[in-house]
Amino acid sequence: MNLKAIDHLEFYVEDARKAAHFYSSTFGFRVLGESGPETGVVGRRSFLLQLGTMRMVVTEALTAHDSAAEYVARHGEGVKDIALLTQNVEEAFEEAVRGGARPVSEPTVLMGEVSRLFRATVAAPMGDSLHTFVQSEGRESVFMPPLFREAQGFTTPDVAPFVGLDHLAICLAPGTLAKTSRFYQEVFGFTETHEENVRSEYSGMNSKVVQNANGRIVFPMMEPAPDCKRRSQIEEFLEFHGGAGVQHLALLSGDIAASIRALRTRNVNFLDIPGTYYDVLEERVGKLEVEKSLLREFGILADRDASGLLLQIFTRSMHSRRTLFFEVVQRLNARGFGGGNIRALYEAKERDQARSA
Repeated sequence: MNLKAIDHLEFYVEDARKAAHFYSSTFGFRVLGESGPETGVVGRRSFLLQLGTMRMVVTEALTAHDSAAEYVARHGEGVKDIALLTQNVEEAFEEAVRGGARPVSEPTVLMGEVSRLFRATVAAPMGDSLHTFVQSEGRESVFMPPLFREAQGFTTPDVAPFVGLDHLAICLAPGTLAKTSRFYQEVFGFTETHEENVRSEYSGMNSKVVQNANGRIVFPMMEPAPDCKRRSQIEEFLEFHGGAGVQHLALLSGDIAASIRALRTRNVNFLDIPGTYYDVLEERVGKLEVEKSLLREFGILADRDASGLLLQIFTRSMHSRRTLFFEVVQRLNARGFGGGNIRALYEAKERDQARSA
C-alpha cells in the first residue's frame, strides 16, 4: 500500500468552533481553515488545525441524523477517522478491501484551485473508527479551497513546544488484540514491533505495537488482561466510550519540561507519580542524561531501550466521559513506548480512578 504517514485525524465533536478554540488555546494548535454550508459542505461544519507536523479536523453535525451526531451520542467526542497518506488511493483501497477491510466510500477525486485530492475510506478494525486513504497532487496541503476557507475569529496562539504527533494509543475489546494486530500486518503491511503484558496488584493489560515501514504511523494497542481483581482503565474506557477506539494521543516535544510548563499555565493537569518511583529510577534505567530532580519536579517518567532514553508524562482526561487523554513524549534517541513505565502508569491511573469515583 505504501502508506507513508498519518495525513490527519478527524474528531467528531458536539461544537466544532468550541473544540477548535479549546485545542488552540490549550495545546497551541493553529486554526487554518473552516468548511461548512458556506463552502458547499452540506450538514456539517469543520475546522482544520495544525500543531507542528500534525493536522487535525474537528467536525460537528448540523443535523441530528448525520453520522457525526450518531457517533458523539454513542461515544462522546473522539477520533473517528485516522487518515493515511499514500501514493495511490485506488491501489490502497483495492488492496485493503481484498484483504478483508469493509469498504465505506469508493475512490473519489476533489478538484481544488491548484491541486487534486484523491480519497477513499474503509472501516478500521476497531470500533466505529475509519481509515481514509489520501493522495494529493499539486500544492502540498490537501485542504485547499474550495474545501476549506480561511478561518475567522481565532487568534494565533503562542508557539507551543511540540513537534507533532508521536503515536496513537488504541483500546480494544478483550480477546481482540491478536486479531487486530494481524489485520494491520496482513492487510496494511505493518510490522509488530513491541509486545508487553503487564499486571499491577489489581489489574493489567496486554499490548502490542504495530507501525508502518518508515515508523511514521504507530499504533500501540491494548486489551484488558483477564481475571483481574478490579476493573482496569482499559475496561473503564471501553465502557464509557462504548467500545474500542483511540484512548490517547501522544504529542512529541523537543523540550518536555517546557511543554509541561506551557500546559500547566493552560490548566492542564497531569497524573500523579509516586515519589518512590524516582528512588530506584537509576537502578532501572542507568545513568540519566537529564537531572533526576527535574524529572521528579515535573512528574516525568523515564524509560530506556537499546537506542536511548524516553521521557513521557500523561494528562488527566479532560473528556466529559473520562476517556480521551494526552501524552507528552520527548525522545532522546529512544524508539520504544515506555514499556518499563506501563506499571507506573497503571498505578497512577488507578489512583486517579479512585479519586474520581
